[in-house]
Amino acid sequence: MSKPPFSAIIRTTLIFVLAIGTVACAESPDTLQVEPPLKDQSPALQSVALDKEIMRLMAEEDVKGLAVAVIDGSDITHLSAYGFRNVERALLLETDTIVYGASLTKAAFAYMVLQLVDEGIVDLDRPLSDDLDQPLPTYDDWQSLQGDDDWQHLTPRHILTHSTGLANLRFLEPDMDLKFHFKPGERYAYSGEGFYLLQFMLEKGLGLDVKAQMQARIFDRFAMPNTDMQWRADFADNLADGYAMDGSFEPHDERSHVSASGSMDTTIADQARMWRGMLAGEGLSESMRAEWVRGQVPIRSKQKFPTIEHNATDEPRSEMINLSAGLGLETWDGPNGLNFAKGGHNDWTGNMVICQEAEQRCLVMLANSVRAEIIFPDIVNLVLGETNYPWWWTYPALHGE
Repeated sequence: MSKPPFSAIIRTTLIFVLAIGTVACAESPDTLQVEPPLKDQSPALQSVALDKEIMRLMAEEDVKGLAVAVIDGSDITHLSAYGFRNVERALLLETDTIVYGASLTKAAFAYMVLQLVDEGIVDLDRPLSDDLDQPLPTYDDWQSLQGDDDWQHLTPRHILTHSTGLANLRFLEPDMDLKFHFKPGERYAYSGEGFYLLQFMLEKGLGLDVKAQMQARIFDRFAMPNTDMQWRADFADNLADGYAMDGSFEPHDERSHVSASGSMDTTIADQARMWRGMLAGEGLSESMRAEWVRGQVPIRSKQKFPTIEHNATDEPRSEMINLSAGLGLETWDGPNGLNFAKGGHNDWTGNMVICQEAEQRCLVMLANSVRAEIIFPDIVNLVLGETNYPWWWTYPALHGE
């Protein structure tokens, strides 16, 4: 879906202003009048004010590139990209530029799995071991679990709610010796390894092609022509390179292996269509759509990462907002009820999606500059108003924790 006409007219002008380094021009930050939230203004005024304020924030925090979409029910009401996909070559970030999806992949993968659940192919509460021909520790990648019977109790629900007991990534373990730190289902601790394991079960146990399933059930369903779980040669002409917190450059990685945890390359236009469709529950039964966003495992850790060091911390702020794990999402109570979100991060990438269930409204932010995470709270307040999102949990170093 194209963006509102007036937003399209102003976008190129504003991007050019940023590119030549004069974003502040006529109005200083002290005189710019933008009262959050913008959602009560007309769509045209929202687009003007939002573009202007995002670019001011980017200039203030030296954010190299950022793309933003706003979803209101069945409509994508704002779709813009700002700054550069490559600063060194002065190449602008566009709404069809290929960016790294990072852990937004997990949300898309989870939504695909729930379609399989609806069809009776996967059972959220059936142990993965029931669908494998041999014990998990006898497979090469999982031999370190030998002697620990907890693998027999792992289910897709444990994995999608990050309650497996496994570390986020095995290379963070001594000698890469993957192990259970607590019994599956006992509590929350973010784990990419769990998603690798669920992918393994789908492929090895059920004989499914995860790449093909993602293509048919997510990328084709939601009309996402520039998204893939694997590197494509046609991405090379319009892709975003990455920028670290200190502004240093990192070329876009060509991810040749399909990973349910984080191999998705995508665009802001494609992500807008995906989250619009998932918000509406397309492809899921009504009951499964409700199950997707239901808070299932309380999150009581002081911060999200590192997962094992902090997973057992008693954090009263989490309980106050009912912070919980949904299926591939985090959920919590906002001023108007249920909210849900998913982030994606590495040293050069900052992505965040926040949705308000009652308002049927989502904000999607994709950045090839991790410094964008500094300004995410301001943009969320502008677009959605107060959400109670736990920034102190997701980005503690950026918020005085």
